[in-house]
Amino acid sequence: MEDRTYFIWTIGCQMNVGDSRRLAELLATRGYREAEDVESADLIVLNTCVVRQSAEDRVLGRLASLKPLKDRRPEVTLAVMGCLVGVDGRDNDLATRFPYVDLWLPPSSHEQLAELVSERPGRAPTPSPSSVSRYVTIMQGCDNFCSYCIVPYRRGRERSRPVGEIVAEVEELASRGAREVTLLGQNVDSYGRDLPGQPSLAHLLHQVHPVDGIVRLRFLTNHPKDMSQELIETVAELPKVCEHLELPLQSGSDEILKRMNRHYTREQYLELVQRIKVTIPGVALATDVIVGFPGETRAQFQETYDLLEEVGFSAIHVACYSPRAGTAAARLEDDVPPEEKEERRRQVEQLLERQAGEQNRALLGQTVEVLVEERVRGKWRGRTRTNKLVFLDSPEDLRGALVDAVITWTGPWSMQGRLRYSVQAGG
Repeated sequence: MEDRTYFIWTIGCQMNVGDSRRLAELLATRGYREAEDVESADLIVLNTCVVRQSAEDRVLGRLASLKPLKDRRPEVTLAVMGCLVGVDGRDNDLATRFPYVDLWLPPSSHEQLAELVSERPGRAPTPSPSSVSRYVTIMQGCDNFCSYCIVPYRRGRERSRPVGEIVAEVEELASRGAREVTLLGQNVDSYGRDLPGQPSLAHLLHQVHPVDGIVRLRFLTNHPKDMSQELIETVAELPKVCEHLELPLQSGSDEILKRMNRHYTREQYLELVQRIKVTIPGVALATDVIVGFPGETRAQFQETYDLLEEVGFSAIHVACYSPRAGTAAARLEDDVPPEEKEERRRQVEQLLERQAGEQNRALLGQTVEVLVEERVRGKWRGRTRTNKLVFLDSPEDLRGALVDAVITWTGPWSMQGRLRYSVQAGG
């Protein structure tokens, strides 16, 4: 009997990517193998995101495109999970619009889905996929209710996983070749507040740090109002924790931040950045920005631009505001013209290109530590501790190796280097 096949389509945040990878592993243990394309799959899974209108539009378009396939092959199982469905499960309107969908599941339902489509008797399991860099979800949901964000309504309130359960998952991933783990949550700084004893994220990092085989630890996403000095000092103290932090700004205008319900000011954000830079030498900061929020004037956008220029981020994820039905901001007039939003987005991206280019040029001729993840178009691809992409030429199998590389070329988005010597081979 042939193995059944699956195809997973993923859009959205790192949590969705992590959920899809875990689902693939669970399906493999149940006798499924990955299909070459959607047309040849017995199980099709859409892991969805609706944080922006553009993402939701892509999901609905993808879902509509699968109807002809289901008409031709009604035996195919079509499952939709993630934020399109929401924390309460199947949406009646969605079920009416897309009656050919077999399963509707809320975010992070990979285990439930794997059970529902469990292998037939006698089917032999296939090897679980492995990867050098893995995501581990440490909590679900969010209690912040930023006025523009649909996540709390789709993923629910904050729910932390026990420390021991997380450590056990990291140990399992390490046993299968993982070398780097990123701990994920909508707001990781709130981790543990709902658990007995209220273990902090800093405490969790101390517990995960000793796991054999893991050489790097990261975590995201942080909220500026919740990041503690204890956590900042833990990053500086633990050798495996990388000097790279995601610290969403969203706006540099106090008035816009208030309207966004972010609970910090421009001055408080800058003071936090200063403490981080003093405590963690060489730290790289990444951020998120929304341009064209309702009522944002050109002067208020300039405040954001000036702050971005002052801090010097290594990465800026910039998006034009789009209203999400059900959020507080959706009740505000979306009064910034689309062409103005696009112009502001373009200015931020140009700033990032200039600053990232300057940061990378400063590394020309320097030796950096690179964790090699995979081979791409004939070159080995890896990342520095500060999350910068580096491509290396080598006939050796470097997958999972921690190497020192001399940077020989730089651009704003990646660098190239030559191998000095291997520091630590992969598992």
